[in-house]
Amino acid sequence: MKCIDLALRVLEGRQTFLRSPVLLHNKKMNHRLATSEGVQENVKKYYGSRLESSCDLQTSAASGSLSCSRCSLPPSVTEALSLVHPEVTKRFFGCGLPFPGKLKGCRLLDLGSGSGRDCFAFSKLVGPSGHVTGIDMTEELVSASRQHIGYHQRQFGYEEPNVTFVQGYMEELEEAGIQRNSMDVLISNCVICLCPDKKAVLQQAYNALKEGGEFTFSDMYASRVVPDHMKQDPVLWGEGMGGALFWEDLISLARSVGFSTPLLVSASLIEVHNKDLAARTGDIRYASSTYRLFKLPERSVGSSATVTYKGTEAEAPDRLDFDSSHRFEKGVAMRVNAEMAAILQNSRFAEDFKIEMLDNHESKPEPAPQLCHLNPFLLAEKRGSSVKQCSKTCK
Repeated sequence: MKCIDLALRVLEGRQTFLRSPVLLHNKKMNHRLATSEGVQENVKKYYGSRLESSCDLQTSAASGSLSCSRCSLPPSVTEALSLVHPEVTKRFFGCGLPFPGKLKGCRLLDLGSGSGRDCFAFSKLVGPSGHVTGIDMTEELVSASRQHIGYHQRQFGYEEPNVTFVQGYMEELEEAGIQRNSMDVLISNCVICLCPDKKAVLQQAYNALKEGGEFTFSDMYASRVVPDHMKQDPVLWGEGMGGALFWEDLISLARSVGFSTPLLVSASLIEVHNKDLAARTGDIRYASSTYRLFKLPERSVGSSATVTYKGTEAEAPDRLDFDSSHRFEKGVAMRVNAEMAAILQNSRFAEDFKIEMLDNHESKPEPAPQLCHLNPFLLAEKRGSSVKQCSKTCK
């Protein structure tokens, strides 16, 4: 299948292009998402004239989720975000807050770095001994991000900059100079929903991580498989709705490339405040969700374990909320399944836990994994989390 170029999204008032074979629910499309320059020009005109900031998007994914989630962020993250250049923040179009914690000294890669907001915030969090790389497919975005490197270096008081921006495709990280097994942490913020070949993105992310590394990302998810006619709508695709992955498919795709079972961190229902778009999407619901995936060494998943959090994280002295299903209280022993035991034992969090592996006779056979605790819609409804609509005037 030949590659296609399709204008999908505008960041900083410019179009972003994705280049990869289109995959739909693990099946190849029988026709192209776009077959003429006329379609591309219509998309360019739509976005070029309407998207100047996140408030011009037609859903609440890239607006309210930030304000409603920021209150729960650690102080260090709130501070880092407050120090980002206002122009960079204005052009931010993410849909969540993929901040995994414990980042000092880490080598971090941001997939689809856009305006560079997350990269600059993370450059504060990794510290001068760490390094952040942002990759984006649009030359103009990479150039604009580079212009703010010096500003943030001065803001953070670093002798040398610790941020690099490269142009390239998420599906082709090695071609962009991202070496295999070179990164401690990968993040992505509402970009994978704009990519046609999501399995290729996950595979490249897996390849780039070191063993024990983590991929944390926020994205839009659909309550069921998005039908083909919606995938061909340039507006729906640009808003992330046409390309949103059915949440169950994320689990199967992640496992197929080698990742651990995704861990659901947070979720908010997305309100479509444009009546025309709401009519086009029908009964499909959307959620903005953050998941954590880990690259575990081969054959590292053994038996379940009893783990005890030591309270060693500065901003989590009493308890550590690892994901929506795992809250570790300081000094309290907690039994975890074999995969979670492997995650804690092989990741950068190993020193924060006392881990006692259970013998085979102590470890009962684990039941078949259930997906309900990974369903972002159930979590959002349970917590009453719904993203507020964005004001079109930004007031």
